[in-house]
Parts: sequence; structure tokens; C-alpha cells
Amino acid sequence: MPQRTCSAGQHVLRGLILDFAGVLTADPRPAHRAWAESEGLHADAWGAALGGDPEGRRLYSALEVGLIGQAEWNAGTATLLGAHVDPANLMGRAWSAVPAARQMAALARAAKEAGYQLALLSNSFGLDPFNPYEHADIWDLFDVHVISEVVGMAKPDPAIYQLTLDRLGLSGEACVFVDDHSVNLPPAKALGITPVLATHEADTVAALEGLLGVTAARAGQPKRPFT
Repeated sequence: MPQRTCSAGQHVLRGLILDFAGVLTADPRPAHRAWAESEGLHADAWGAALGGDPEGRRLYSALEVGLIGQAEWNAGTATLLGAHVDPANLMGRAWSAVPAARQMAALARAAKEAGYQLALLSNSFGLDPFNPYEHADIWDLFDVHVISEVVGMAKPDPAIYQLTLDRLGLSGEACVFVDDHSVNLPPAKALGITPVLATHEADTVAALEGLLGVTAARAGQPKRPFT
């Protein structure tokens, strides 16, 4: 595999750890706004319910670490959104039109083909009835899967980063971690992991190509579109 070192020039990079939403998908907010309007809601209703309402924050935090399942979350969040909102597969309906980040998936494939070990480190938003990882067709890209709902802890808890390293069998200094939320990067950096803040997909892919010494354009394409 390519012999690439981190910025300090002291450690060979061998692992790539990727967040899911906002990294392996496009920014979901436009799709969520369009979905809300299709349901007769204010365009910002989804974000307000999940992040602005105290009960919404409680429900989402409980979902992330597996204290409740997606079906229970659907029912509780539908109530917050409005009496007319159908709770059936609420998460799936809101997420189904979020596009895949095709360049990032190609970058991950290129890294894997070059010999890097890949880990998916994702704060879960439920697995049933809607499984976002299967929907995006990215699960099989990864050697290691650390999903907050399954392991009972979520980013930015430092323990979930250490668990990911343990499952990879790599030191922090051997890994790069990509996330679209800046609050999730310092715990990774504290373990020696090289952090990359995901911004625009093309810019993030270019930064990773430089770090890892791979080219996304040379990788295979996804088997099916994320629609």
C-alpha cells in the first residue's frame, strides 16, 4: 500500500475512519427541508424537532445509543412534528431522498484497494425499519463497523474512538478520521488520529487523496444509485 505519513511525518497511515451522514451522504438538510414541505410542514420543521425541541433532543439522543428503537423514535417525533404526520417509517421517509456522496464512496474504495483498513464510525439514527447503511449500499466497503446504537455510546465520547481503533488493531497515529461535525474531531485528535473536517465533498476528497496517496477516480463505482 502507499507509504503515507501524517502531518508530523512520523507515522505511516494505515487506516481510514469515516462518519456516515454528511460524509458518505450529501448534506441532508436540503432533502429534509423538501420532505417537510411535502408533508405540509414548515421547511425547517425537521431540524427544529430534532435539535430545537428539548423532547426532540432527548428522543434523538436515546435513539443514538440504543435506549429506544427507530419505531419508538418515529412515534414520538411524529407527535412533535404535528398530529397529521404519519409515524410509519418516519425516519426512512425523511432520509430516502438524501443523495449519496459518490466521490467519497469512490475515495473509500480507492483506499481499500490500496490496502488501507476502513472503519465506519457512525452515530446511529436507527436500523429498523429503515437501515440507512443498506440503503446507501456502503456497508460492505468497511472492515470494521462501529454504530453507536449497537455499542451503546456515541461521538464525541472518547471511548467510541478507542473502540474503533481496537477493532481496527491500529494506533491512533496510523489513522485518519473524517466527520462533518467539528465537535467530533477533538477526541479523535487526542488519541493521535489525524482529523479531517468534511466540508464540500470535492474539497474533502481532494484533501484525503493528498493524505492517503490514492485517487478516487480510479476506484470502482457504486453498484446502484442512492435514491
